[in-house]
Amino acid sequence: MRIVALAGGIGGARFLRGLLAAVGPQDEITVIGNTGDDIHLYGLKVCPDLDTVMYTLGGGIHEEQGWGRTDETWSIKAEMKEYGVGPEWFGLGDRDFATHLVRSQMLTAGYSLSQVTEALCVRWKPGVRLLPMSDDRVETHVRITDEQGTRAIHFQEYWVKLHAAVDAEAIIPIGADTAKPAPGVLEAIAAADVILFPPSNPVVSIGTILAVPGIREAVAAAPAPVVGLSPIIGGAPVRGMADKVLAAVGVEATAEAVALNYGSELLDGWLVDTADGGAVSTVEAAGIACRAVPLLMTDVDATAEMARAALALAEQVRA
Repeated sequence: MRIVALAGGIGGARFLRGLLAAVGPQDEITVIGNTGDDIHLYGLKVCPDLDTVMYTLGGGIHEEQGWGRTDETWSIKAEMKEYGVGPEWFGLGDRDFATHLVRSQMLTAGYSLSQVTEALCVRWKPGVRLLPMSDDRVETHVRITDEQGTRAIHFQEYWVKLHAAVDAEAIIPIGADTAKPAPGVLEAIAAADVILFPPSNPVVSIGTILAVPGIREAVAAAPAPVVGLSPIIGGAPVRGMADKVLAAVGVEATAEAVALNYGSELLDGWLVDTADGGAVSTVEAAGIACRAVPLLMTDVDATAEMARAALALAEQVRA
């Protein structure tokens, strides 16, 4: 079975770990990773979502945080602070710095982000084929109004520095409209037996991937069933502040509203948590097959059960 998953950072990475536990060694998983969260810091290209997937599946993630490296140290950050060089609000540990140094050196040498990601994965062996959504530069910005007035800031500043404490007025994927899908992305979607939307942020993770011209159209046209898992349980995000960015695009923070925002032109199936069983009829009335199953990723076994439920729904839709 050839499975394609569109994934963001922590939620997507943890779901993928369960997916790997649920499928057989003969199955092939291609992950199309969000690069809208990418940011340049200290002269380095940082790809938070790609790295979170790579570290999580490769056994190097800081489990409690869900991001960054395990057994991390912070000497470089401390030295940068002594020089008065920031930003202090974004933490890059010493081990993590090495990844960004290698990536930046290779990009400067003329390699594409796809080639760099493939090279980094040689070390981490994530068990999936990890593709950036695009080799072109795309950055998600957020329009806010605060004491400084109305302005657009990088998504990382909004999420990490401000903790989404200010209302998001608009989400703008800068560069997405002129970006091209990375090599292999459209081919993987067209050849897939199943396409999955993990419980990643539907606006700034999966939504940004779909904003790259050609990807949404490829998913909509794919012969494979497309099944998503709700990142909202009981009217609240499982993790993070997805409700803040959902509000910016006029979508309620409910399992059914997220499904309807994707729409039946993209989704064939949708899983909601058992706490949201009442949403099933609403989603199905919109032409999307829906089931209620436990969706809390408490451990790998529970996450693997979620993945099996998604694959089972895909088979039911296909039939």
